[in-house]
This record gives sequence, structure tokens and C-alpha cells, in this order.
Amino acid sequence: MQEASFYSREGEKILCTLCPQECRLKEGQTGICGVRRVEGGRLITTNYGLCAALALDPIEKKPLYHFYPGWKILSLGTVGCNLNCSFCQNWSLARNETGREAEYIAPEKILAFLEGQPARGQLGVAYTYNEPTVWYEFVRETAEIIAVEGYQNVLVTNGLIKKEPLKELLPFIGALNVDVKAFREDFYRRHCRGRGFKEVLRTVEQALSTCHVELTYLLIPGLNDSAEEIKEFVDWVVSLDRKVPVHFSRYFPQYRLSLPPTPLETLYRAWGTAHEKLSYVYLGNVQDDERSATYCPSCRKLLISRAGYSLRNLGLEDKRCRYCGHTIRLTGHIYGEGGG
Repeated sequence: MQEASFYSREGEKILCTLCPQECRLKEGQTGICGVRRVEGGRLITTNYGLCAALALDPIEKKPLYHFYPGWKILSLGTVGCNLNCSFCQNWSLARNETGREAEYIAPEKILAFLEGQPARGQLGVAYTYNEPTVWYEFVRETAEIIAVEGYQNVLVTNGLIKKEPLKELLPFIGALNVDVKAFREDFYRRHCRGRGFKEVLRTVEQALSTCHVELTYLLIPGLNDSAEEIKEFVDWVVSLDRKVPVHFSRYFPQYRLSLPPTPLETLYRAWGTAHEKLSYVYLGNVQDDERSATYCPSCRKLLISRAGYSLRNLGLEDKRCRYCGHTIRLTGHIYGEGGG
């Protein structure tokens, strides 16, 4: 345990200023995230360096399709989350209701682990599985250490973080995948037990100014999948940058939500709506080779085919379409090409 960053005192209470939930805590109380607690008049972080999940994953699993395609990345997760989504896909970590054990890992050990991997697994670290911002202090320290050594840092996040903490972290981050839960504030309040929808949008806008960003939108039947809401989401992305890759993901029953899986027709409709205006749109949690492939936004020729997490480069040369020369949004290079 160590003292947390970003908090202030309000009389006898402590105000956590890391995220828009703004928990006001008395001595001995723990925030919504489950890992930041008041002890001895200070806000402490109880999960610093406590790793509950570690794996070497394909970068496409994050999902990131336009950031060093074909590489593998070390994925780390802890326990805790500043939302409590009824449909959480990683609830055993986010809420730690199963009492999952975590082991301490030092930032230097992570660096040593990376250095010992085969070339394909030396891209860097993805802070994922649970919400990475709830172990902010550890992520901040680790990200700087490995960035200095030339590795990449990735956040897979719900985007619920305040402007100043994110500003301090972004210089060390190469990419984010931000999970936009819905495009309605009341959805966040009712189904995620959180507030700050506008802050999530601000996080995306802030991150776009410094690093690579892709977006995920989990389509839940009857809750966030209306044609109107999808159109508003797509129009917002267009207003930022039509080249931001968007992943529409299929919902399956999980945690406290038992609705049936998202109908394929809903996924296809959302994909079609977005495909009319955005350059890169994908479907996730479903086998669909056509809608998981990358096409040239200009001539519509197939550039990268995907089958699961395997890919083939069919038409990309030096980040340009081989057929028409159009520049493709891509950060880094495909593994095995350009020095990988």
C-alpha cells in the first residue's frame, strides 16, 4: 500500500479526484473502485503492484487493429473498477467478488520480463482486464520505466478519468482502446452505477491529441443499440476524426445481466451505419471475416484479412494502399515488416 495521487481534504472527509465519481470518504471508507481507502487521514491505494492477471496476448485482442498489427503484448490486470456494470465481462477482477488472489510485481520485473521475450512479444505492456486507472500510481510508474526503454504502453479503459491525471499519464502511452458503454448519461447511471459520460468523451478527445485511439462499443439488446443512439455515436466519432477505428462488440449474458446475446442483425445494422461515414469499422465477439478485415477507405480493396487473431497483409505497403496509394491509418508496423 502507498499514498494515492490526486485527492484533497474537505473537513473530516477525503475527496478522491482521480475520476469523475469523486468519492468523498471518511476514515476507514473505501471508494467505489474498491481499492482506494482512507487510512490515517490519507488516501491510500491498496492494489499498488498487485497483479491478478498476466498473459502475452495478440495486440488484436485488446482490440487494437491499427497499432502494430500482428505483435503480441504483455497484458496486466489487477482488481477493482470505478464502474459497476451489470454486464461486466471481467467481473471477477473488476469487483473481486471471488476473492481472486493477486501477487506483487515490481515495475522493474515487468521490464525484465519483456526483455526476455521473443521479438514478437517485445512490443510493450497493455494495462487491461480490469479498469487500469484504478491502479494509477503503479501504471504511471511502470509506463514511464518501460517507455524510456523504447517499449509501448497501452490502456484498455472505460475512459472514466479526470483531465489532470490523464494529462500526466499520456506522455508515456502509445495507444488507448476506450470502451464507450453507451451514448446516454442515464445508461451510465442505471447500468454502470457511475457518472461522467461527458468525461469519457473528453478522455477520447484528449487522448487523440497525443496518441493512437480506437473505440469499442458493446451492443446490448434494448439498452444501447437503437438506431438513433448508434447514429449519434457515429456522428460524434466523425466530428473528432473519421479515421478513428471503431469496434462494435457482441454482448453475451454475463454477471448480473441475463438478456439474450445481441442479434446478428443488430451488429450488421450498426456496422452499416458506421461504415457509411467512418474509415475503419469492425465487429467483435463474432466470427465474421468480412467485417473484421481492413479495407482501403478510398478504393475499398481488401488490405488486411483476419481470422481470429491471425492476419494476412494483402494490400498494404509502407502504410499505403497497394492499389490506389491512399494513406492508411496505422501506428507502428505489421510484425515481420519494417523491422519487426
